[in-house]
Amino acid sequence: MQQDALTFAINPNANPMPEADRLKAFENLGFGTLFSDHMAVIRWSADKGWHSAEVTARAPFPLDPAAAVLHYAQEIFEGMKAYRAADGRAVLFRPEENARRFNESARRMAMPELPEALFLEAVEQLVRADARWIPAAEGSSLYLRPFMFASEAFLGVRPSKEYIFCVIASPVGPYFKGGAKPVSIWVSEHYTRASAGGTGAAKCGGNYAGSLVAQAVAHEHGCDQVVFLDAAENRWIEELGGMNVFVVMADGSLVTPPLGGTILPGITRKSLIALARDLGYTVREERYAFEDWKADVASGKAKEAFACGTAAVVAAIGKVKFPGGEFVINSGETGPVTAKLRDALVGIQRGQTNDAHGWLKVLEGV
Repeated sequence: MQQDALTFAINPNANPMPEADRLKAFENLGFGTLFSDHMAVIRWSADKGWHSAEVTARAPFPLDPAAAVLHYAQEIFEGMKAYRAADGRAVLFRPEENARRFNESARRMAMPELPEALFLEAVEQLVRADARWIPAAEGSSLYLRPFMFASEAFLGVRPSKEYIFCVIASPVGPYFKGGAKPVSIWVSEHYTRASAGGTGAAKCGGNYAGSLVAQAVAHEHGCDQVVFLDAAENRWIEELGGMNVFVVMADGSLVTPPLGGTILPGITRKSLIALARDLGYTVREERYAFEDWKADVASGKAKEAFACGTAAVVAAIGKVKFPGGEFVINSGETGPVTAKLRDALVGIQRGQTNDAHGWLKVLEGV
């Protein structure tokens, strides 16, 4: 049984963070370490379907040691943001895309789909409850983390019969330390992120767990992020540890690896493709070999590169390191096309420019 609508019980936190403490914390926002007062929760069971929707005080979940998520990793999540627009309105950016992708991940992980209306209602209810937690400073936002995990206590290998869906919120500053400066990336030689038929297109925790050792290697080489090559030939650029990648060519066109089951279909990626085409750029979704990238930078054929995702938005790639060498892109600076696309996207997200595509959802009265 599934329900497209549930009534959310609103149970305010009896001990919210004092306003003075919240304002003090806002003076130095990091990423993902400070959390708001509430969470939205919906439960699912095989006999009841979705039920028991509530907004309640953020608190730990009681979890049986045999909970399926701890043994078989049935878990998915999303990343999205609420912004305080230039005119003071609270807005969400393309939340229906997150709802749609969440269910694509659920299908791949043999988990129940959450009706999109319920997903959106849970997110909106939490933002309304914690509206004071939306920071207004430039580069800041309220990061929202919807997630679902298998909660049934059992040790058999099969899909769980019980799940918990939850949304938590974290006021954040820039994802990378130092803000929007170009990042350096390490080309992974020994590790791959996903293969055909795997879970690469699903936003599940296991994909990120598998990338952490490669990310650690990147840090050992002084890099901010890792870029993965394909699992079959170890040749084609796929994506970073948590972001999609674009290369800007000398003729002004953009190249980005195509979706095909091994790459996460990023919402920021999708939005940038649309904005680039609006601005008159040609965007090619096609395979691009690392050796070609290296040669194109050396010859001047490739002029810029950037990574993109909900957390980091758009980050220029200034240096690429790999076993045996490195190359610098655009003298290690943010290029004009990268800057133009980032400004176009952020302008819409912040309500500063015309939202011609209708991507913003305004939360009235927040």
